[in-house]
Amino acid sequence: MRNWLQLINHTPVKLDRCAALITGASAGIGREFARQLAPSARLLVLAARRQERLQQLGEELEAAYPSLQVRTLAVDLSDNVQLRGLTDWLANQSLELDLLVNDAGVGEVGPFATADPKRIEQIILVNMHALTLLTRAVLPGMIARKRGAILNVSSSAGFQPMPGFNVYAASKAYVTSFSEALRAEVHDSGITISALCPGPVHTEFSDVAYRPGNRHPPSPEFAHVPVEEVVRAGLDGIERDQPIVIPGTIMKIANVLGRITPMPILRRAMRLAAKRL
Repeated sequence: MRNWLQLINHTPVKLDRCAALITGASAGIGREFARQLAPSARLLVLAARRQERLQQLGEELEAAYPSLQVRTLAVDLSDNVQLRGLTDWLANQSLELDLLVNDAGVGEVGPFATADPKRIEQIILVNMHALTLLTRAVLPGMIARKRGAILNVSSSAGFQPMPGFNVYAASKAYVTSFSEALRAEVHDSGITISALCPGPVHTEFSDVAYRPGNRHPPSPEFAHVPVEEVVRAGLDGIERDQPIVIPGTIMKIANVLGRITPMPILRRAMRLAAKRL
């Protein structure tokens, strides 16, 4: 009976005065995470490739919230040397991180047969490899302190195979599966693991993911969720200890329909979608 009561009376994660590491923080969802955490955090470590943008964001947040400390790290997570430099830096600091937001992600839209092999490698390295090693770098300390949270930014694209978005969707399926399995491993450790699975969001991601001249139709406007709402849902999901967070009613419905649709029908739909590439 006591174990059952522990399940239903989960103590929520408190993000007040937290120390957080956010990857992909120079733009889009990662930047919004920094802005929404800034009023209550004590330390934000912001990592991304573009140092100038990180510095501008850090200066903006420290000016608005004098009690906040911001540290910026320019790092390309698709570069193994730079990734190892980041994990080594974390090991040598006494940050006691309360929250890791694995937001950095790379995608590309278009037929796999004509994809740039370098781009494929970047997607795999950033979306899966870097996320996994950064999680490994911070999790032991969280377990030792018996507190902490990891929010892995996945995607609703990971719920089904997606022609034209195949490597990205597969990488996000990994992120969601990894998050669920890790959540089970740390269940009794005081650690929350959640996967944030948004649908389409208006950020720079789409501009970078689409190849020049690509004919793939854009997602319908009604399916888009504002970036502010996506981040609010993610932080609320951490505080509520939700395993999977899907922002927006449309994407929640789409996920349910995808799960109950027989695979032969889904395969036919995928073939029709592939013909439009």
